[in-house]
Amino acid sequence: MIDYLRTKTKELIDSPKVYPILTIMSFLESIIVPIPLETILIPLMQARREKIWLLACAATLGCVVGAMVGYLVGYFLYDTFAEQIASLFSDPQQLQQVTSKMQEKGFWYVLSIGLVPIPFQIAMLAAGAAKFSFYMFILATLIARSVRYFGLAILVMIAGNQAEAMFKKYKLPTTIVITVLVIVIWFVL
Repeated sequence: MIDYLRTKTKELIDSPKVYPILTIMSFLESIIVPIPLETILIPLMQARREKIWLLACAATLGCVVGAMVGYLVGYFLYDTFAEQIASLFSDPQQLQQVTSKMQEKGFWYVLSIGLVPIPFQIAMLAAGAAKFSFYMFILATLIARSVRYFGLAILVMIAGNQAEAMFKKYKLPTTIVITVLVIVIWFVL
């Protein structure tokens, strides 16, 4: 799958449709398909450094629109299809726990899930199911996903053609540090 994505990324680099395609891929990654978006985004950013911020915006936009869809599914369909929805992304008990957390600390919960390597679909559905403020949900999503995609842009600006290798090398330690920071912030708040 990774080799396929690399081939398609090379084709995408020179495409005039790179921004809408990236936005759609980010949308799909946020709601259903587990596309490793970094596998596509970092090479695109390396090849099109003059448009790096626009690429980060396209990825963020697609993810936020996908998050809106996930929220609305949770908001309007959770009561009717709770078990089926929950089984798509996790187990029903886990989604119920997330929904409870959403009612307690919704903004921080969405922000946290958006930063750590937990499927974001859980936060989207739980926010909608808990009838959490749509605007606060979008704000937390926008912040979390901007950190993700603009962070990659900064990495590419600093590391250049070594960004992909650095990302692979430091992904796990960075994920651990971010997760620990999020946990610490949770206990402080």
